[in-house]
Amino acid sequence: MLKKIIYLLLCSFLFTNSLPLLAKSRVVHVVVALCDNKYQGIVPVPEKIGNGQDPVNNLYWGAAYGVKTFIKKQPNWQLVNSSANPQKNILERIVFKHKTDDVYLVADAYDGQYIGQTIDDFYQYIGGAKKANLDIQQKSIDTGGGADLVVYIGHNGLMDFSIAQLNLNPPDIRDEKTRALNAQRQAAVFACKSKPYFLPKFEQTGIKPAMMTTNFMAPEAYILNALVDSWIKRQSPEQTREAVAQAYAKYQKISIKSAKGLFATQ
Repeated sequence: MLKKIIYLLLCSFLFTNSLPLLAKSRVVHVVVALCDNKYQGIVPVPEKIGNGQDPVNNLYWGAAYGVKTFIKKQPNWQLVNSSANPQKNILERIVFKHKTDDVYLVADAYDGQYIGQTIDDFYQYIGGAKKANLDIQQKSIDTGGGADLVVYIGHNGLMDFSIAQLNLNPPDIRDEKTRALNAQRQAAVFACKSKPYFLPKFEQTGIKPAMMTTNFMAPEAYILNALVDSWIKRQSPEQTREAVAQAYAKYQKISIKSAKGLFATQ
């Protein structure tokens, strides 16, 4: 009888202490360099949506296909938190909770003038650095370098400026343990011609590319939504590419073949 009691107590202890591991939420952290006619080398867009200091109307944030507006309208996502100026040069942070899966999407709107900081934070995150925790809905979720999927959205600043000009410090991870941890995570860059510019940095950290781009394109939130939906379902790279291409073709009104040519998973 005593052995049975000890056994039940042990089982109860192991089960209770395994709950935090079982309950760990998956997190997507999106960094958005707000579109900026003045400070970025872009083809100018209408003034109202091209002000990098105005997230409310910005092309990549508050406009119809911006991250905040578009994701907020999706039936599978619920906006659970919004905060202004959570960190230096981040104008707004929003947090969404998926309605059926234990997944959170954290998105930061960076002042368009500081695209260098946006890219550098992205680099640090894919390297596993700048890990942080965010208390939301009575639980703590991992952000930054602790996020499971990290996404950059915006202009490809590396097409205009060198790493030195942008004051970037891309990580070069040699430690096998850190690379092994990074290999369990994924990252994506929705910016023009991101693959030749960003993929070498992925390789230096060990993180897996979820999606890159091969040519000029519009980094709008419908492709982010398609990517994350496929990622939640743990679909294959080719299924993810197909889903993203389908979304891009729909909203850009181009053929699926043309859309697929814009995206790569390796």
